[in-house]
Amino acid sequence: MLEGKAVMGETDMKQTMKEDALSLAAKALDCFDVTEPTQIARFIKKEFDRKYGLGWQCIAGTHFGSFLTHCSGCFIHFSVGNLTILLFKGSAGEVESGPTV
Repeated sequence: MLEGKAVMGETDMKQTMKEDALSLAAKALDCFDVTEPTQIARFIKKEFDRKYGLGWQCIAGTHFGSFLTHCSGCFIHFSVGNLTILLFKGSAGEVESGPTV
C-alpha cells in the first residue's frame, strides 16, 4: 500500500475508493517500471472501469497539465516519488469549479 509513501494532492473520493486507487497504483508499480507511465495508467484505468463502471480516465507521468470536468466523488490526484497519477471519471455536465493539475 502506498499510504505514507504517496503525497496526496486533491481528491473528492470516499475513503474506500481512495484506498483502492492507492492499492492499484502500488500493484501497478510492482508490475511496471516507473518509466512505463502509460502501462501504469492503463492498469489503473481498466481496474477502476471493472470495479466502478466504465468511463474512468487515468493519466500518469512526470510532467503534464490538465483541466477537466469530473463526476462528483470521482477524482484523485497523488504522487509517488516523481510519478504523478490523476484518476477521474469524466463528466459531460456543466464545468464544476474544481482542481486543475
